[in-house]
Amino acid sequence: MAKKHILVVEDEEDILALLHYNLVREGFRVSLAATGEEGLETIDEDCPDLVVLDLMLPGMDGLQVCRALKENAETRQIAVVMVTAKGEEADVVAGLELGADDYVTKPFSPKILIARIRSVLRRKETAEEPGLDQTILHVDDLVIHPGRNQVTIKGEPVELTFTEFRVLHFLASRPGWVFTRYQIVNAVRGDDYSVTDRAVDVQIVGLRKKLGSYGKYIETVRGVGYRFKG
Repeated sequence: MAKKHILVVEDEEDILALLHYNLVREGFRVSLAATGEEGLETIDEDCPDLVVLDLMLPGMDGLQVCRALKENAETRQIAVVMVTAKGEEADVVAGLELGADDYVTKPFSPKILIARIRSVLRRKETAEEPGLDQTILHVDDLVIHPGRNQVTIKGEPVELTFTEFRVLHFLASRPGWVFTRYQIVNAVRGDDYSVTDRAVDVQIVGLRKKLGSYGKYIETVRGVGYRFKG
């Protein structure tokens, strides 16, 4: 089995060296980049399975790199684990809104980061496995195609992040059911994922905006969570 390829984009040399050592020891193939620009060049040359992305980079920062990846159809499905020194909710929410899959805050344990990396890779593989629920969902002119990870409205594609798609598919496949924010996160990311209520709300706001008039199908149940209108 081919080794999973991890790209680490980090401007602190000691952290780069530490992560390179630990990731290689755990059986990953590892590439390193010290700037956002260098990271994107590396991705163009040798597409990784996952990017460990520091948000505080010189020049092009981590959020700009994440945005560039998620806006490109060829790199949109690359998993991203953000690293932030601030540990501020605003940074986390901004990254998740752009489509990042997980985050850790500095200082962090390499073991914890590697556990998060393995968890994200497992979720990606599970989402791509045939044999899961691949039923195409139709809600009037809204079509949700899990096999293609695609949403269309009147035949026109709707560009969603990986997480936005998973949230929409989860809710729409269970119309009328009410789910708490914790249940939504647990379903689309796993119960080892730590996230704030606000971050879940950001995903819902993004979905409603991108779905236009179909955003009304995602209803807020005050004091509980969300449901897809049945």
